[in-house]
Amino acid sequence: MIAPEEAIERARRLAAQGRRAILGIAGAPGAGKSTLAAAVAAALGDRARIVGMDAFHLAQAELERLGRADRKGAIDTFDGAGYVALLRRLRAADEDVVYAPEFRREIEEPVNAAVAVPRDVPLVITEGNYLLVDREPWAQVRELLDEAWYVVQDEPTRIRLLIERHIAFGKAPAYAHDWVHRSDQRNAALVATTRGRADLVVRVG
Repeated sequence: MIAPEEAIERARRLAAQGRRAILGIAGAPGAGKSTLAAAVAAALGDRARIVGMDAFHLAQAELERLGRADRKGAIDTFDGAGYVALLRRLRAADEDVVYAPEFRREIEEPVNAAVAVPRDVPLVITEGNYLLVDREPWAQVRELLDEAWYVVQDEPTRIRLLIERHIAFGKAPAYAHDWVHRSDQRNAALVATTRGRADLVVRVG
Protein backbone atom coordinates (compact mmCIF):
# COMPACT_ATOMS: atom_id res chain seq x y z
CA MET A 1 0.00 0.00 0.00
CA ILE A 2 1.40 3.38 -0.98
CA ALA A 3 0.59 7.07 -0.51
CA PRO A 4 -0.62 9.37 -3.31
CA GLU A 5 2.79 11.06 -3.54
CA GLU A 6 4.46 7.73 -4.34
CA ALA A 7 1.72 6.93 -6.83
CA ILE A 8 2.34 10.19 -8.67
CA GLU A 9 6.02 9.27 -9.04
CA ARG A 10 5.01 5.93 -10.54
CA ALA A 11 2.79 7.80 -12.99
CA ARG A 12 5.73 10.00 -14.00
CA ARG A 13 7.72 6.88 -14.85
CA LEU A 14 4.84 5.49 -16.91
CA ALA A 15 4.69 8.73 -18.88
CA ALA A 16 8.44 8.64 -19.52
CA GLN A 17 8.71 5.15 -21.01
CA GLY A 18 8.58 6.34 -24.61
CA ARG A 19 5.16 5.09 -25.69
CA ARG A 20 1.51 5.67 -24.85
CA ALA A 21 0.61 4.17 -21.49
CA ILE A 22 -2.81 3.77 -19.89
CA LEU A 23 -3.15 3.97 -16.11
CA GLY A 24 -6.33 2.63 -14.56
CA ILE A 25 -7.57 3.81 -11.17
CA ALA A 26 -10.32 1.68 -9.62
CA GLY A 27 -12.10 1.67 -6.29
CA ALA A 28 -15.47 1.91 -4.60
CA PRO A 29 -17.82 4.87 -5.12
CA GLY A 30 -16.47 7.86 -3.21
CA ALA A 31 -13.08 6.27 -2.49
CA GLY A 32 -11.13 9.14 -4.05
CA LYS A 33 -10.50 7.89 -7.59
CA SER A 34 -11.31 11.19 -9.28
CA THR A 35 -9.28 13.14 -6.74
CA LEU A 36 -6.22 10.94 -7.26
CA ALA A 37 -6.62 11.05 -11.05
CA ALA A 38 -6.81 14.85 -10.93
CA ALA A 39 -3.68 15.00 -8.75
CA VAL A 40 -1.74 12.83 -11.19
CA ALA A 41 -2.95 14.88 -14.16
CA ALA A 42 -2.04 18.15 -12.43
CA ALA A 43 1.46 16.86 -11.68
CA LEU A 44 2.04 15.74 -15.28
CA GLY A 45 0.39 18.69 -17.03
CA ASP A 46 0.25 18.33 -20.82
CA ARG A 47 1.69 14.82 -20.61
CA ALA A 48 -1.55 13.33 -19.27
CA ARG A 49 -5.29 13.28 -19.98
CA ILE A 50 -8.13 11.89 -17.89
CA VAL A 51 -10.73 9.71 -19.61
CA GLY A 52 -13.34 8.60 -17.08
CA MET A 53 -15.36 5.39 -17.17
CA ASP A 54 -18.37 7.38 -15.90
CA ALA A 55 -18.60 8.98 -19.35
CA PHE A 56 -20.07 5.65 -20.49
CA HIS A 57 -23.16 5.96 -18.29
CA LEU A 58 -26.24 5.20 -20.33
CA ALA A 59 -28.33 8.32 -20.87
CA GLN A 60 -31.12 8.93 -18.37
CA ALA A 61 -33.80 8.36 -21.01
CA GLU A 62 -32.31 4.96 -21.86
CA LEU A 63 -32.07 3.99 -18.19
CA GLU A 64 -35.74 4.84 -17.77
CA ARG A 65 -36.63 2.82 -20.87
CA LEU A 66 -34.73 -0.17 -19.46
CA GLY A 67 -36.20 0.27 -15.97
CA ARG A 68 -32.78 0.86 -14.38
CA ALA A 69 -32.95 4.55 -13.47
CA ASP A 70 -33.43 3.81 -9.77
CA ARG A 71 -30.00 2.15 -9.60
CA LYS A 72 -27.94 4.38 -11.86
CA GLY A 73 -24.28 3.56 -11.29
CA ALA A 74 -24.72 -0.22 -11.22
CA ILE A 75 -22.52 -2.12 -13.64
CA ASP A 76 -25.33 -2.75 -16.13
CA THR A 77 -26.09 0.99 -16.41
CA PHE A 78 -22.90 1.56 -18.43
CA ASP A 79 -21.88 0.89 -22.02
CA GLY A 80 -18.98 -1.39 -21.13
CA ALA A 81 -18.31 -2.44 -24.71
CA GLY A 82 -18.10 1.19 -25.81
CA TYR A 83 -15.62 1.92 -23.03
CA VAL A 84 -13.41 -1.00 -24.08
CA ALA A 85 -13.52 0.16 -27.69
CA LEU A 86 -12.34 3.64 -26.69
CA LEU A 87 -9.49 2.22 -24.60
CA ARG A 88 -8.36 0.20 -27.63
CA ARG A 89 -8.25 3.36 -29.74
CA LEU A 90 -6.33 5.18 -27.03
CA ARG A 91 -3.83 2.33 -26.70
CA ALA A 92 -3.24 2.17 -30.46
CA ALA A 93 -2.38 5.90 -30.51
CA ASP A 94 -2.52 5.88 -34.31
CA GLU A 95 -4.93 8.81 -34.73
CA ASP A 96 -3.94 12.47 -34.54
CA VAL A 97 -6.51 12.99 -31.81
CA VAL A 98 -9.11 10.82 -30.10
CA TYR A 99 -12.16 12.57 -28.68
CA ALA A 100 -13.56 10.97 -25.56
CA PRO A 101 -16.85 11.63 -23.77
CA GLU A 102 -17.07 13.19 -20.31
CA PHE A 103 -19.63 12.70 -17.55
CA ARG A 104 -21.01 16.00 -16.23
CA ARG A 105 -22.32 15.65 -12.69
CA GLU A 106 -24.17 18.94 -12.86
CA ILE A 107 -26.52 17.45 -15.46
CA GLU A 108 -25.98 13.76 -14.57
CA GLU A 109 -25.39 12.94 -18.24
CA PRO A 110 -22.42 12.10 -20.46
CA VAL A 111 -21.34 14.67 -23.06
CA ASN A 112 -19.82 13.30 -26.26
CA ALA A 113 -16.42 14.37 -27.66
CA ALA A 114 -15.61 16.55 -24.64
CA VAL A 115 -12.02 15.38 -23.96
CA ALA A 116 -9.35 15.67 -26.65
CA VAL A 117 -6.46 13.21 -26.40
CA PRO A 118 -3.74 14.08 -28.95
CA ARG A 119 -1.46 11.33 -30.22
CA ASP A 120 1.59 12.74 -28.45
CA VAL A 121 0.09 12.59 -24.94
CA PRO A 122 2.11 9.81 -23.27
CA LEU A 123 -0.24 8.95 -20.38
CA VAL A 124 -3.98 8.38 -20.37
CA ILE A 125 -5.51 8.12 -16.91
CA THR A 126 -8.83 6.29 -16.75
CA GLU A 127 -10.76 5.90 -13.53
CA GLY A 128 -13.96 4.20 -12.50
CA ASN A 129 -15.62 1.58 -10.32
CA TYR A 130 -15.53 -1.42 -12.63
CA LEU A 131 -12.12 -1.38 -14.33
CA LEU A 132 -11.07 -4.65 -12.68
CA VAL A 133 -14.32 -6.61 -12.90
CA ASP A 134 -13.69 -10.07 -14.34
CA ARG A 135 -16.77 -10.42 -16.51
CA GLU A 136 -17.37 -9.49 -20.12
CA PRO A 137 -16.97 -6.96 -21.57
CA TRP A 138 -15.24 -5.45 -18.51
CA ALA A 139 -12.69 -8.27 -18.30
CA GLN A 140 -11.05 -6.82 -21.42
CA VAL A 141 -10.19 -3.58 -19.63
CA ARG A 142 -7.42 -5.04 -17.47
CA GLU A 143 -5.35 -6.20 -20.45
CA LEU A 144 -5.45 -2.67 -21.87
CA LEU A 145 -3.97 -1.08 -18.73
CA ASP A 146 -0.23 -0.72 -18.17
CA GLU A 147 -0.90 -0.35 -14.46
CA ALA A 148 -4.03 -0.68 -12.34
CA TRP A 149 -4.34 1.01 -8.96
CA TYR A 150 -7.02 0.39 -6.36
CA VAL A 151 -7.90 3.37 -4.16
CA VAL A 152 -9.00 3.03 -0.53
CA GLN A 153 -9.72 5.29 2.39
CA ASP A 154 -11.38 4.67 5.74
CA GLU A 155 -14.96 3.54 5.30
CA PRO A 156 -16.82 6.13 7.44
CA THR A 157 -15.07 8.95 5.56
CA ARG A 158 -15.84 7.40 2.18
CA ILE A 159 -19.54 7.08 2.98
CA ARG A 160 -19.74 10.59 4.46
CA LEU A 161 -18.04 12.16 1.43
CA LEU A 162 -20.25 10.18 -0.93
CA ILE A 163 -23.42 11.42 0.77
CA GLU A 164 -22.07 14.98 0.72
CA ARG A 165 -21.32 14.69 -3.00
CA HIS A 166 -24.86 13.55 -3.79
CA ILE A 167 -26.24 16.47 -1.77
CA ALA A 168 -23.91 18.94 -3.50
CA PHE A 169 -25.27 17.84 -6.86
CA GLY A 170 -28.91 18.24 -5.94
CA LYS A 171 -30.17 15.25 -3.96
CA ALA A 172 -32.07 15.93 -0.73
CA PRO A 173 -30.10 14.79 2.37
CA ALA A 174 -32.46 11.94 3.26
CA TYR A 175 -32.59 10.74 -0.34
CA ALA A 176 -28.78 10.95 -0.62
CA HIS A 177 -28.37 8.87 2.55
CA ASP A 178 -30.80 6.25 1.26
CA TRP A 179 -29.19 6.17 -2.20
CA VAL A 180 -25.71 5.59 -0.76
CA HIS A 181 -26.77 2.78 1.56
CA ARG A 182 -29.13 1.14 -0.95
CA SER A 183 -27.39 1.57 -4.32
CA ASP A 184 -23.80 2.78 -3.91
CA GLN A 185 -22.99 0.25 -1.19
CA ARG A 186 -24.24 -2.61 -3.34
CA ASN A 187 -21.92 -1.42 -6.11
CA ALA A 188 -19.06 -1.04 -3.61
CA ALA A 189 -19.44 -4.69 -2.59
CA LEU A 190 -18.87 -5.78 -6.18
CA VAL A 191 -15.91 -3.44 -6.60
CA ALA A 192 -14.30 -4.78 -3.41
CA THR A 193 -14.05 -8.24 -4.98
CA THR A 194 -11.76 -6.83 -7.70
CA ARG A 195 -9.05 -5.41 -5.44
CA GLY A 196 -6.79 -8.42 -5.98
CA ARG A 197 -6.49 -7.67 -9.70
CA ALA A 198 -4.77 -4.32 -9.07
CA ASP A 199 -1.01 -3.84 -9.23
CA LEU A 200 -1.02 -1.76 -6.06
CA VAL A 201 -3.29 -0.14 -3.49
CA VAL A 202 -3.22 3.61 -2.88
CA ARG A 203 -4.51 4.97 0.42
CA VAL A 204 -5.97 8.47 0.25
CA GLY A 205 -7.38 10.80 2.86
